[in-house]
Amino acid sequence: MKEFNQIKTRNELADFLNIPRKQLSYVLYVKGINNLYNSFKIRKKNGGFREINAPLEELKGIQRRLQEVLYKKIGNKWINRNISHGFERNRSIITNAIVHRNKRIVLNIDLENFFESIHFGRVRGFFNKNKNFSLPIDVATVIAQIACYEGRLPQGAPSSPIISNLICEILDYRLLKIAKKYKVNYTRYADDLTFSTNDKNFLFLQREFYEEISQELIRTGFKINEKKNRLQLRDSRQVVTGLVVNKKINVNRIYYKETRAMAYQLYKQGSFKINDEPATINQLEGRFAFINQLTWHNNLVDGITANFNNFTSREQQYQRFLFYKYFFANSKPVIVTEGKTDVRYLKSALKSLYKDYPKLIVKHKDGSFEFKIHFLKKTKRLSYFLGIYKDGANALNNIYQFFGSKNSKLNYLNYFKKISGNSPENPVILLFDNEIKSGNKKPIGKFLNYAGLDDEKKTTLKKENMVNIVDSLYLLTVPLINGKLECDIEDLFDNNTLFLKIEGKEFSKKDSYDVSKYYGKEIFSQHISQNYSDINFNQFRPVLDNINKIIDVYTRQNDNMLVNLELKKVDKRNMNKVELFK
Repeated sequence: MKEFNQIKTRNELADFLNIPRKQLSYVLYVKGINNLYNSFKIRKKNGGFREINAPLEELKGIQRRLQEVLYKKIGNKWINRNISHGFERNRSIITNAIVHRNKRIVLNIDLENFFESIHFGRVRGFFNKNKNFSLPIDVATVIAQIACYEGRLPQGAPSSPIISNLICEILDYRLLKIAKKYKVNYTRYADDLTFSTNDKNFLFLQREFYEEISQELIRTGFKINEKKNRLQLRDSRQVVTGLVVNKKINVNRIYYKETRAMAYQLYKQGSFKINDEPATINQLEGRFAFINQLTWHNNLVDGITANFNNFTSREQQYQRFLFYKYFFANSKPVIVTEGKTDVRYLKSALKSLYKDYPKLIVKHKDGSFEFKIHFLKKTKRLSYFLGIYKDGANALNNIYQFFGSKNSKLNYLNYFKKISGNSPENPVILLFDNEIKSGNKKPIGKFLNYAGLDDEKKTTLKKENMVNIVDSLYLLTVPLINGKLECDIEDLFDNNTLFLKIEGKEFSKKDSYDVSKYYGKEIFSQHISQNYSDINFNQFRPVLDNINKIIDVYTRQNDNMLVNLELKKVDKRNMNKVELFK
């Protein structure tokens, strides 16, 4: 396959981008690039509007391919990533701000109409003349046609960020040279240029420095937005790309307080707004995740290893939010298993038996499946904040503490019930292997001891393989079959499946085994997922039946509770009327 700088014609460029030649010609010369955009304005935080020119899908797909091959071409090697932090992989406003933390002087310079300043000729000239590309003028012209709208790089096209950074590479080195001359640090985040220093003499040289920077920017086709220039001293609040950098990297207090207020409104009313517009729970999680990213960085700098016992108030806010999202306001019943292979088994069983479990799964006309229950994915985020580790049943113990802990700071179930006046929307079901006989030696025994289940509930569990632990939290085990005293989920497969040989090896349920003779749960579960239509899942029915039963029971209880709440409200209103007539 050709290298990027070996492309000689438009057709070769189309092939390189993996786009049909006719499609590229049609978009460029029949449809016309300028006819393939939607333009709209979004409000800026500081007032005014920003115009966005978003390409239609048929053009956006081509721009994405161009973006991908450009990133692959440079491999982030010859853009100085210590300077450019905007639109770069593994770079952000945080990495940009870190460079300027705890400095005596911080100077911010904003470029006016950044993308619009990069016109068609500059894009074509770059790909034609830059030594890393040196493309024929005809090919460079086509790239400029793909990338530009009305003769400029549009803000809203996926290819604009990478192209702007490529073109600004020479500018960045020239500005860095000036910065070093004045003993100043320099970074750029798109159109936001930041300079900082601990040299107190800079205050006497700032005009001279600013003049050199200004001349260099003009020489390379950019213009400074004089209204946004800011010289910030140590004894005032210093802000770089929206983050406070005086001592630690942090968000503006107002941003955090607004986020906390949004969360409280969500918990209490079930909805909230951002900038007076209805917002989603994922938007709120994005704000919490951003705040936590800064907390994590500061903990790292300070050498702090955080855990449940020493979380900062901000981390506690995020922890509470995650419980709300996954276990209180969950739109579907949640299933939490001991290991990831259990999830594959259950999903495969449901796909095989979908006709008998319409409340749990639906098969669409196109052959795709839609699960009406949610299998919790154990992410790094849930591991850190809620102790829901990827492997090991201790994760299920940790889930319980947020439902039934005597520590009011961790009992988020009671917190959300009190603040909202409601119970969780759907049940949470913890699924264990049935190893009760072994007592505390096995995960379920440890859980029963940890949760302090009374004898009556333990008897119910042994008899029905399911029991309500507290409110919306349920415990479910696999059934005992074939006269066994204990069963794990793999025991529910028939012998033909369990004794299947793969590449001459037999299946082993053990954590450690001779790999020359056996294969483990990972390969076995993959086989189950790929061949579910040929596997007998009849012994999984009791588990699926119990999931159905738990959902039905909880739904009825919730409905009755809501009816009772409404009746109480009616009674209260009637009592108020009686008092009024008295």
